[in-house]
Amino acid sequence: MTAPLTPPHQPNEQPSGDNPWQSPSSGPVPAGATWTGDGPGEKDGRNTDELRKDLRDGAVVLVAVTVLGVALGLLWLWLAPRVPLVSHDNGVFLKDTEGEEAIGADGTFALLAAGLGALSAAAVFLYRRTGGIVLVVALALGGVLASLLGWGVGVWFGPTTDVVEHAREVGEGVTFDAYLELGAKNALLAWPLSASAVHLGLTALFGPRDPEPEWESHGPWQA
Repeated sequence: MTAPLTPPHQPNEQPSGDNPWQSPSSGPVPAGATWTGDGPGEKDGRNTDELRKDLRDGAVVLVAVTVLGVALGLLWLWLAPRVPLVSHDNGVFLKDTEGEEAIGADGTFALLAAGLGALSAAAVFLYRRTGGIVLVVALALGGVLASLLGWGVGVWFGPTTDVVEHAREVGEGVTFDAYLELGAKNALLAWPLSASAVHLGLTALFGPRDPEPEWESHGPWQA
């Protein structure tokens, strides 16, 4: 007597087609089925277009913010307190040795730069609400360049830097203004710091939010 060659039928086993844990078949796609995902080529093309748009917008922001440095220099020249000088016995001296005009000039520059930095950040946010690291870097770098440009404009259009020659022109004992000088060089960072902080705050409060992922049930757990 020999054992049967085929195992007995097991009623608990499910056919291969009804197994919910079975990996999907690699056969042809059924008629009517569609694939909604993006292929590698389409995704790379979209990423390249977004990068180009970011670089283009960043260049626009960099140039626009840098040009605003002219306004900073003119406002600083107009609002900054003057340091009075007077010449006596072939020497030039401060008329008021206890005056704080020099400190006031540095403070005026820092306040103007911080205010213009906040305005530029708001304008950049309205220009492109989605933000992006490229815009933030362009905004900060443009703020540094605008501060340097404003400093140069204020000194260039202000009183002459040749104090001795200026004293000879006005005569001995006559009070004249010293040239604008930025003693606190850290004031050059007021614009980029203010712009970065304001732009970050606006983006966090009013920027667009990413959509929440939608979970769909499939297979045997679907209702």
